[in-house]
Amino acid sequence: MRILIIEDHKPLVRALKQGLEEEGFAVEVAYDGEQGAAKADGGQFDVILLDLMLPREDGLSLLQRWRKAGLKSHVVVLTARHGLEDKVRGLDLGADDYLTKPFALKELVARLRVLMRRGEQHREESILRVHDLEIDTGAHSVKRAGNSIYVTPREYALLHLLARHRGKVITRSMIWQHLYDQNEQQTSNVVDVFIRHLRKKIDRGYDPPLILTRWGEGYVMRGDS
Repeated sequence: MRILIIEDHKPLVRALKQGLEEEGFAVEVAYDGEQGAAKADGGQFDVILLDLMLPREDGLSLLQRWRKAGLKSHVVVLTARHGLEDKVRGLDLGADDYLTKPFALKELVARLRVLMRRGEQHREESILRVHDLEIDTGAHSVKRAGNSIYVTPREYALLHLLARHRGKVITRSMIWQHLYDQNEQQTSNVVDVFIRHLRKKIDRGYDPPLILTRWGEGYVMRGDS
């Protein structure tokens, strides 16, 4: 999941970014409304975490403009405003959820997962199955041939990406964009390393192998047939 944080309180941004990345999310940040608008308009984010009281352009104005323009990203408003009218206005303008500060990271992560399940329920089943591999998209757990397999948050994100697009080639660039934010330094073989680790867990000792290489193109999860 790719997340954009638009928040001008830098200590909060640092804490959120670190905590969300440890949960396996790819995170980008913007510190004012103008910068946030440019990133939201030019990037593909699953969720935008939006503060209301921003310099240059306030969060409600951004939210209203995005929804009029048809922006599909989920928007979670993060604000110190506790009034009911503020919450109602934010939700009426198109926010998917509303969290008042201070809040616990665990609650935010739980709400993000609810949003993703809500968005995916029309695209995929709650249990993704590829041959004898099962991915529980709610619990973020993985089994193959009935055996539980531990994967890290980023390994899960990669496996989920491949399984959701099974039968289709996923390029290294697409994987990088899914797992990391644009400010993280890219190395030539980091995606290959993740694939190798995932293959050891998912394919070693099982038949058939599910994660296939398409030389010069990328990787593909074996289809159902």
